[in-house]
Amino acid sequence: MAHSKARAADGKVTYPPGVKEISDKISKEEMVRRLKMVVKTFMDMDQDSEEEKELYLNLALHLASDFFLKHPDKDVRLLVACCLADIFRIYAPEAPYTSPDKLKDIFMFITRQLKGLEDTKSAQFNRYFYLLENIAWVKSYNICFELEDSNEIFTQLYRTLFQVINNGHNQKVHMHMVDLMSSIICEGDTVSQELLDTVLVNLVPAHKNLNKQAYDLAKALLKRTAQAIEPYITNFFNQVLMLGKTSVSDLSEHVFDLILELYNIDSHLLLSVLPQLEFKLKSNDNDERLQVVKLLAKMFGAKDSELAAQNKPLWQCYLGRFNDIHVPIRLECVKFASHCLMNHPDLAKDLTEYLRVRSHDPEEAIRHDVIVSIVTAAKKDLSLVNDALLNFVKERTLDKRWRVRKEAMMGLASIYRKYSLQGEGGREASKQISWIKDKLLHIYYQNSIDDRLLVERVFAQYMVPHNLETTERMKCLYYLYATLDTNAVKALNEMWKCQNLLRHHVKDLLDLIKKPKSEASSKAVFAKVMVITRNLPDPGKAQDFVKKLAQVLDDDERIRDQLETLVSPTCSCKQAEVCVRDITKKLSSPKQPSNPFLEMVKFLLERIAPVHIDTESISALIKQVNKSIDGTADDEEEGVPTEEAIRAGLELLKVLSFTHPVSFHSAETFESLLGCLKMDDEKVAEAALQIFKNTGSKMEESFPHIKSVLLPVLQAKAKRGPPRQAKYAIHCINAMFSNRDTHFAQIFEPLHKGLDPANLEQLITPLTTLGHLAQLAPEQFAAPLKSLVANFIVKDLLMNDRIPGKKTTKLWVPDDEVSPETLAKIQGIKLMVRWLLGVKNNQSKSGNSTLRMLTAILHSDGDLTEQGRMGKPDMSRLRLAAACALLKLAQEPCYHEIITLEQYQLCALVINDECYQVRQCFSQKLHRGLCRLRLPLEYMAVFALCAKDPVKERRAHARQCLVKNVNIRREYLKQHAAISDKLFSLLPEYVVPYTIHLLAHDPDYVKVQDIEQLKEIKEALWFVLEIIMAKNENNSHAFIRKMVENIKQTKDAQAPTDPKTNEKLYTVCDVAMHIIMSKSTTYSLESPKDPVLPSRFFTKPDKNFSNTKNYLPPEMKSFFTPGKPKSANVLGAVNKPLSTAGKQLQSKASRMETASNDDSSSNPGSPQRSKTRHDSTEMDHSENEDISLKRADSTDKDIEKPRGRKRGVASNDDQDSKPKRGRKKAAANTTAAAESEDQWDEDNRPEDEQNSPPKKGRRGRPPKSTAPSQDTPAKGKRGRKKAAPPPEDEEEEEEEEEEDRGEEEAAAAAAEEEEEEDDRSSENLEVKTKGGRQARAPRRSQGLESAESTPQKRRGRPPKSAQPPAKKPARGGRSKAAAAKDDSEEEEEEEEEEQEEEPTPKGRKKAAGRRR
Repeated sequence: MAHSKARAADGKVTYPPGVKEISDKISKEEMVRRLKMVVKTFMDMDQDSEEEKELYLNLALHLASDFFLKHPDKDVRLLVACCLADIFRIYAPEAPYTSPDKLKDIFMFITRQLKGLEDTKSAQFNRYFYLLENIAWVKSYNICFELEDSNEIFTQLYRTLFQVINNGHNQKVHMHMVDLMSSIICEGDTVSQELLDTVLVNLVPAHKNLNKQAYDLAKALLKRTAQAIEPYITNFFNQVLMLGKTSVSDLSEHVFDLILELYNIDSHLLLSVLPQLEFKLKSNDNDERLQVVKLLAKMFGAKDSELAAQNKPLWQCYLGRFNDIHVPIRLECVKFASHCLMNHPDLAKDLTEYLRVRSHDPEEAIRHDVIVSIVTAAKKDLSLVNDALLNFVKERTLDKRWRVRKEAMMGLASIYRKYSLQGEGGREASKQISWIKDKLLHIYYQNSIDDRLLVERVFAQYMVPHNLETTERMKCLYYLYATLDTNAVKALNEMWKCQNLLRHHVKDLLDLIKKPKSEASSKAVFAKVMVITRNLPDPGKAQDFVKKLAQVLDDDERIRDQLETLVSPTCSCKQAEVCVRDITKKLSSPKQPSNPFLEMVKFLLERIAPVHIDTESISALIKQVNKSIDGTADDEEEGVPTEEAIRAGLELLKVLSFTHPVSFHSAETFESLLGCLKMDDEKVAEAALQIFKNTGSKMEESFPHIKSVLLPVLQAKAKRGPPRQAKYAIHCINAMFSNRDTHFAQIFEPLHKGLDPANLEQLITPLTTLGHLAQLAPEQFAAPLKSLVANFIVKDLLMNDRIPGKKTTKLWVPDDEVSPETLAKIQGIKLMVRWLLGVKNNQSKSGNSTLRMLTAILHSDGDLTEQGRMGKPDMSRLRLAAACALLKLAQEPCYHEIITLEQYQLCALVINDECYQVRQCFSQKLHRGLCRLRLPLEYMAVFALCAKDPVKERRAHARQCLVKNVNIRREYLKQHAAISDKLFSLLPEYVVPYTIHLLAHDPDYVKVQDIEQLKEIKEALWFVLEIIMAKNENNSHAFIRKMVENIKQTKDAQAPTDPKTNEKLYTVCDVAMHIIMSKSTTYSLESPKDPVLPSRFFTKPDKNFSNTKNYLPPEMKSFFTPGKPKSANVLGAVNKPLSTAGKQLQSKASRMETASNDDSSSNPGSPQRSKTRHDSTEMDHSENEDISLKRADSTDKDIEKPRGRKRGVASNDDQDSKPKRGRKKAAANTTAAAESEDQWDEDNRPEDEQNSPPKKGRRGRPPKSTAPSQDTPAKGKRGRKKAAPPPEDEEEEEEEEEEDRGEEEAAAAAAEEEEEEDDRSSENLEVKTKGGRQARAPRRSQGLESAESTPQKRRGRPPKSAQPPAKKPARGGRSKAAAAKDDSEEEEEEEEEEQEEEPTPKGRKKAAGRRR
């Protein structure tokens, strides 16, 4: 031992036994051999070998010399490093090296050797691993803590280890590296920024993607050292985020990426950092906020993240960024919502309100991404989204931007297909989204052709996939149809009708192309091209493409043949697919991957190809109906009651019988329909009859055995069946049999002879049958019909009240409560009208007599005998029947000519009837007649009287009707530019003179200069002018102004010598002129042409008469608000502006409450201006109930409230003493019945005073001359503002009645939804004056008390304390379609003429129009 110490002291190096001196004088190979032996020696030594430690101390010092540390050979260096590592192990805890510089050199040397770990396939890898294992186990580097340059040593070590780690290393290598590095962090006094950067840089995405193993190593290291390293991480982020010292680290620009990675590694690393993010979320720098939002989106949205629950203040602060002013930030928040919904369903509740606000964002991209987020989550699992979120998607189907609407519709369609059609979520999920099918079809009501085409595509691909096998496809359609709501059914029927119509247009084009070329044929082809173009997207571009297609069809016979097959009625679904594929293939070009022409052709083929319905499909559908009848179908399993399924199936077949009649031509189909005729369900039998009528034209030839069985059934139905079945039976015979006269006679004679007024219940079917026979064969039964009308209908039926009516406070009752006598009288009125419509001439003056009879019914409030025996509901029914009869007659030119102005005005006043249902049904009849261009233009002016209807839905419906009629007429004029001779009867602007004349004769317009009355006139005029003036085409504003000026140069043809009448006319003209001047900037230009005034209404202008006087009182001028008229588009609702979620600002309703009653800034065009109207839908009383009867008896006796508007509620004595304008009391009451009867005895007698309504009167009713008897209820205030829809069996034609009811419901829904959307739109808006139009104020905001105590000024207007209508009846009894006009009396060309597209479908809860 002493010897060894001496050796150490004297500096001599002692080598292990067998090892000679190691110096630069030996070869490399020898040096390696000797070093290996040294390594072996040191490996075998342990810390307890004190002698050996002393013996080899100089060797240890020698191995640390620069000769070895800087040796060029890597093997030498590796062996030396292994020796040094063992030396540190053996001599621990004190190293034999005392010089700091030498220690630094040694550890830097060892670090450099660790780079050899990179090559795992190297022969020396095990030695490198030994080196790593040794220094990690011993924690050799901890010696460096005392060195000044320790940071440099540690940093280099970390960098080296992160560089060499790779996927070739096993878990042990990874573990030793972590052990080595973690000991430095955990046992050291500090962690420098440079060292921290060395670790964190591996988390930056760019580095992470380059070396995943380095990332995993850093991740493991941070997890191991989380507690120790957290203060240094916090300090780093504090420096960068809070103090903005970005120079402290090169990683400052990656700070948000690092936060995300660190959070994912261990959230405790960021305990003190996350509050700093809350501060950054409120930064003024948009980009910085965006970065933080992106970061937090990933942190909150991560699958296992609990950050929202752990840090609620940060979560709430983040949610606030949904309302950030910067668009990209809001967009990022919305995109995050999808991940959040999918990974954290518990946060859906917090997100819902913010997504609601963003679904109304001004930015299209944000609204679009709201839909994408919700739909993505819903498609993953429907339970992830609540109903409110799905409703946001539903709302966006009405967005004003096509991209957003399309995304919403396709999203809903895919959700429907997954959970309802494919049943992935079970019955509960299917039930939750059952509304989607209705909503998607409701969109077909929109005017945009893009929307309609998308609905067709969605229907064919998602709702009833056309690629299903026929039986499965028809089963799907069958149950879909049975579960749709009324408006969705109408939309589906309309869709089939439009497709069928387009199919006919293409067929016509093919026929024209095959004709020899000529100028006329070229014009015809061009006209047909224009018609087809309007059925395609972007008609401007489509026009050129359709022209090109016409040229291709002319040149290519093969494509023409394929297209002819496609539009053929006999084309099967499989044939259709082949034809579409062949045509597309023929027109496609590989050189043109993007071919707009081909895309347009695909659109066209998609619309006309019969992919759902063919003969095989109809047969499968019939079998499905038969299964339901037999009780073997899956009705209950599908959630449809069997009776409802059968009824819906027959309704579906009925609709298809219009669009695909040829597909029904099979014995099996007809035999099944025969079976349906014998069923007890009346609706099923009715539908079967209509199907026979539509499809049985060739039955005599092709199916004689069916005909022989069917005829007796039809005859029996016509004689003894329910009224509707009787009607359809007659039309079936008319359509199907060649010898119809014989069959008609066999039905007419027994019915005619068997009429018995004493048996009223048995009269209704015979009268219905006789009425339709009279219309279809007037010449065959001319003599008996005239006698029947004059003697039986008028004298025996209408002029007698056999059964006293029930005393009730209601103005309307359901059909089943209407008395048989009233039903018989209604059928009697219809019979008269049908007979006249069949005759189509007035040679016998029967038309005059009928008109006098109808106006007498209107004069007498429906109680023609005026004996007070009729109940109020019966009187309402008869008023409606008489008014509708007048409209029917006005559609026939020969009868229109003999309707006097007084009769026209009296008929118009029915639109203000006190009974809601009368107003409702009458306006629908009026609208239909106008839409078909059958009613003369003056009848459009009647809608002006709707301006003051107290029910919001009625005003909204009237406005829709006006918009549609104006559009129809303008479109018709564009398509038929050559019909200048009919301009006077078609140009919408020509409704202005009729409106002025009608308002001048308004019974409520009594005092010429009365401000209140003039304001009402202004409202009514603006109701029409707003729509007419919405477009200033061809300088129409100047044309209207010129028309009004010309009227002032004429006199009223109705009373040309009456100064007051003419003064009223001129005053109304001045009101119109002031409206035009206040709303137009071009009114003063030259009129494009000189207007023509209707000679029946105005005298010829007097050239010597210059009427420049202003008839308006000066104070009236302040009520004309300048500003442009609103555009009359259906899709015009305004989107909500940016707002903070949940913040309740001033709503529209609250603004209306504080507005002045007579604020001159009120907008006369708004359908919901009045507070009283706004509240009208919230009342509770029974519909149309006479409230006066609930008062004290004295009130009942003293008060009589007429239907029409009047200025006061007078007692009977007052009414008796007060002089009445117009006809005398006796003429108005006591002689009405007698004279009406005499009119039929003397057809040629001149018209008497009964033709004229009283000059002052109440809406459609003369004043009573005597006090009401004790047993007749006095007329008190009218009933509630909202009313139940009209009963199902009431209309003259089932198709009109049913379609109109659906239309009315839709209009009501439209009004409600429009108001709701307006309220929502105003939620976040300040009330500002915009474009000259100030915030709206109610025209009249009478409170409930004043409404009860003050007499109604408005005609036919029920009091404010009214109850909303009863719930609308179920769809079962309604027609399904605008397309299925099966009940019409005017045959199929009438049935196909008009489509009901103006109603907004019921169920559209948010807006009637498109929104942002």
